Amino acid sequence: MIRKEEVYKIGLFNKPHGIHGELQFTFTDDVFDRVDGDYIVCLLDGIFVPFFIEEYRFRSDSTALMKLEGVDTAERARMFTNVEVYFPLKHAAEAETEDLSWNFFVGFRIDDERYGRIGTVTDVDTSTVNTLFVIEREDEELLIPAQEEFVLGIDRENKTIAMRLPEGLLDLDSLEED
Repeated sequence: MIRKEEVYKIGLFNKPHGIHGELQFTFTDDVFDRVDGDYIVCLLDGIFVPFFIEEYRFRSDSTALMKLEGVDTAERARMFTNVEVYFPLKHAAEAETEDLSWNFFVGFRIDDERYGRIGTVTDVDTSTVNTLFVIEREDEELLIPAQEEFVLGIDRENKTIAMRLPEGLLDLDSLEED
């Protein structure tokens, strides 16, 4: 059985394309194209289910048409409409760090050289120009810029990111609460 901590979200199947079971796939990470993982994982009825990739072709830098093994009709493909797509962390770990998307780091602990332990990345916010780590710390949620220039080092084995955040950044969050 595949557990949530063994995968990370890379996109969403939108709708079937054509009559042979192809699916329109909107992705936030094209890791499936960069490493040797030959399957993706779909969240179906609360269960993570692996599916082998038969073939895919890119339509843009964020969409592809994907054909899954055993999905050969438009009717069968309809079952995947709006289904979240995940990728196994064990295969993503084969990629070079600079090739990973920020979503790979959900679950990593953030440590800052000045502020110490910040918290754990629970999500990645890409809704603005600046990508942000959503950090859970005690009973609050922090937003930390996910910028390479702030990253000092990444320890994949221990799931930690060492950062040097700009002075006063965390103080801004406390000002908003007042």
